[in-house]
Amino acid sequence: MSVRVLLADDQALLRGTFRILLEATPGIEVVGEASDGADAVDQVRRRPTDVVVMDIRMPGLDGIEATRIITADKDLAGVRVLVLTTFETDEHVAEALRAGASGFVGKGIHPQELIDAIRTVAAGDALLSPVATRSLIQRFLARTPPARSAPTLETLTGREREVVMLAATGLSNDEIADHLGISVLTAKTHVNRAMVKLGARDRAHLVIAAYEGGLVHPAR
Repeated sequence: MSVRVLLADDQALLRGTFRILLEATPGIEVVGEASDGADAVDQVRRRPTDVVVMDIRMPGLDGIEATRIITADKDLAGVRVLVLTTFETDEHVAEALRAGASGFVGKGIHPQELIDAIRTVAAGDALLSPVATRSLIQRFLARTPPARSAPTLETLTGREREVVMLAATGLSNDEIADHLGISVLTAKTHVNRAMVKLGARDRAHLVIAAYEGGLVHPAR
């Protein structure tokens, strides 16, 4: 089954370029284009969509607010948002992750990397760059007070806490398994159980939960 993608960006040329790229890719279908956040929300509610490639800065309703609306809608629980940003150090990206985005890519991304990112997010995984995303989350959380309803980690087992700590450093399931001397399936199981217990949509929000819950502390 194809991954259904909605492109949300106020630049028509960029949307057209992405459409040409994605429509030429087997297993990916572009179901629509939106020029602002409100249009993106409206189209996602009317068209079956798996991934929204969402620009941050758009007129009217911006990408962050649109992401928040989409991820808060129970009827759209299966929709994932992949945020676009001009600068990978933009703090709005961390804000978008809090809003419910599953990851981000820079607009200067290589075409194949964009395709891989869409597939990664569609599969329910988070796109966490070991350098840019982790650094962004750390800096953002170091400056911003935790959410009022910061997640509790008391429900996690010792092993789950250990796995979450490693995930928060940007390690993949394969790397976690290698570090702990367990199978990849076991590592993935621990990650998934932790996500369920903490109410995390995906791996990106598991990392946010680790920081907000005090399990991992932002680098100073």
